[in-house]
Amino acid sequence: MGERGNPPRWTTVSSFVLISVLALAALYLPRRTVPAPPPQIVPAMRPLGPAVELWVSTQDRKLRLAQQPDIDVSADDGAPADVVVDTSKTYQSIMGFGAALTDSSAWLIQNRMNALQRDDLLHELFGPPPGLNLNMMRLTIGASDFSLQQYTLDDLPFGQVDPELQHFNTAANLRDLIPAVHEVLAVNPGLHIVASPWSAPAWMKTSANLIGGTLLEPYESTYAQYLVKYIDTYRSYGIPIFALTLQNEPGFVPVTYPGMELSAEQRARIIAQYLGPALASRKPKTRILGWDHNWDQPAQPSSVLADPDASPYVDGIAWHCYQGNPSAQTEVHRAYPKKDAYITECSGGDWESSRNGELIWFARDLLLAGLRNWARGVIYWNLALDEDHGPHFGGCDTCKGMVTIDSQTGAVSRNDYYYAFAHFSRFVLPGAVRVNSSTTIKGLANVAFRNADDGSIVLVLVNGKTDTQHVSVVQDKTRFQYTLPPESVATFVWGGKHGENVWRRLYQRFFERTPVPPAPDKGTTGRR
Repeated sequence: MGERGNPPRWTTVSSFVLISVLALAALYLPRRTVPAPPPQIVPAMRPLGPAVELWVSTQDRKLRLAQQPDIDVSADDGAPADVVVDTSKTYQSIMGFGAALTDSSAWLIQNRMNALQRDDLLHELFGPPPGLNLNMMRLTIGASDFSLQQYTLDDLPFGQVDPELQHFNTAANLRDLIPAVHEVLAVNPGLHIVASPWSAPAWMKTSANLIGGTLLEPYESTYAQYLVKYIDTYRSYGIPIFALTLQNEPGFVPVTYPGMELSAEQRARIIAQYLGPALASRKPKTRILGWDHNWDQPAQPSSVLADPDASPYVDGIAWHCYQGNPSAQTEVHRAYPKKDAYITECSGGDWESSRNGELIWFARDLLLAGLRNWARGVIYWNLALDEDHGPHFGGCDTCKGMVTIDSQTGAVSRNDYYYAFAHFSRFVLPGAVRVNSSTTIKGLANVAFRNADDGSIVLVLVNGKTDTQHVSVVQDKTRFQYTLPPESVATFVWGGKHGENVWRRLYQRFFERTPVPPAPDKGTTGRR
């Protein structure tokens, strides 16, 4: 103990260390914060205590992930509640949230932003709270409609073939895509990457062209080797592939960009005889996800899972949002409860249905409904596009990125999808488990989670009505109430050690970065 009136020596040293860390944080954070987001986006970094923390966005964009005053809680008096959260009943664990780093996105980030702009954006998107905390990414194997040119990883002059894949190369990815992935991995080493091909090399196809056609049966084993070679090559660059799909949108044949029809019978055969056995013994494991197409045809993925030879190699199903609804995920889950579900593509854009904004649709119909129907992760389509919806080669000319990058200045603007995802990704942490939640109010959508690392509860409510909605919430013996604005999304967080973990993640952001190996020298219908 120190003398009366003087602090003990250890207290003085600890205070000095704490002040030093906070000073470093103060110097560091402004450089990592892109000026455009509104100031209220940054949460209060303090222990949660007995109150409920709240963030709100509105369809009219007057509020965008704006932190509201804490809500006082009271003891449950047993009166009926509008929303009941029951943490004793659990469902799937959550992998995370993300977006596709298409060739277009990578090109913009690498060529239309300076180093500081790029660094700030990637930390904002993939860094821990107060970043968006994105930890999933989709890559295209070869070109998609959001590439600057058509290509695969084994292109040859017309009439030539390469069954031994001696001409396989990733030259098209070395300048922009691979460096961009490395920069993201430096921000978030725990990134989960899902890779999807839009087309096999033209010499493997009936059309002898990247556009249209299907895979020639004699090249099924070669195609599987092509995909395995992609995984191995990217791993040699320090880029692990978490999961692989056999073909993007195998039931749709585009006419302006690379694509390929691939029947359920052919997909099952390739997985059972070639791709599955080739990946089975590899460590770390790369998962195989089936389908990678819309909700409206659940019989397609189910038919592959029903194949006794293919099913053991399929870890889950990848879904797109453009037709049907997320209940298809539950239909397949009930038949095959050990198979995971992921939403691997959904795009917003400038179309008729988006005239009044897309915040509510993406928060309610994609994210909330997708998660209530067993999705473990949700991936938006383009991470970034420019003000002209590009650059791109064919395909969608009205799609929008999660963010828009000004092609002249590199300035970033954040679209409705950014805020819809933020209401989940910043608060529902990897490893969280979905818990039971119910409501008696029509037009009020809800989903709840318990975070594994701190025990906090996260409740997301979406008020799709054009008037306010008063809501009372009960969880265990805790009760609180709030009046939701018209057409709004609200994320409530309470319990556990939520605030303390914000500080822990901030410390890790400074001192526990994982180095990433340097780069080598040198795709619909429906809403979209």
